[in-house]
Amino acid sequence: MGKWTIRGLVFSALFAAITMAFSFLKFKLPFTAVPISFINFGPMIAGSILGARYGFLALLLAVGVAAAGLPVIGGSGGVSLMLGPTGGFVWVQPIAALLIGFFAERMRADRPSFWKLTAVNFLFGSLFLYPTGVGWLAHKLNLPLAKALVAGMWPFLPGDFLKALICAAVTVAVWRVYPIEQITGQNTNRSV
Repeated sequence: MGKWTIRGLVFSALFAAITMAFSFLKFKLPFTAVPISFINFGPMIAGSILGARYGFLALLLAVGVAAAGLPVIGGSGGVSLMLGPTGGFVWVQPIAALLIGFFAERMRADRPSFWKLTAVNFLFGSLFLYPTGVGWLAHKLNLPLAKALVAGMWPFLPGDFLKALICAAVTVAVWRVYPIEQITGQNTNRSV
């Protein structure tokens, strides 16, 4: 593992702020405590553009600031957010960014990478969040799993896929002018 770069740390802070800003884009649904939110776009874009290490740091900063009590995740923070019904979706986001970044660092800026990156973002930026998110939602609201899936997963999948597509399109365009190597300061083996 290479040295941390100032550029990478600055980008991590920037993407933490971007993640916090995206979390305010949310729409409440009448049948669930889980809003349609753009917060999971944060780990997608941070992991894709910054790579594993700096993407993880970006989301760790965002979640850490929220856990410390600042209302930066959709206007919530502290214990009420982390232990509330949607907390399970928040805790796992740094790991999602890490996994997305791991695979993104191994891709090239070409057409097949768009589809690979879409799949990686949907898998780790969406589906990976659901076991802890839905499980915690079921626990907190005392719901059977089937009802928790309806309240916290099924209605959100089409939007999550759209976010993965948008993220892949933005990332491939960014890679053409600003590859991950310029942020991380390392040579990556883009082979996926």
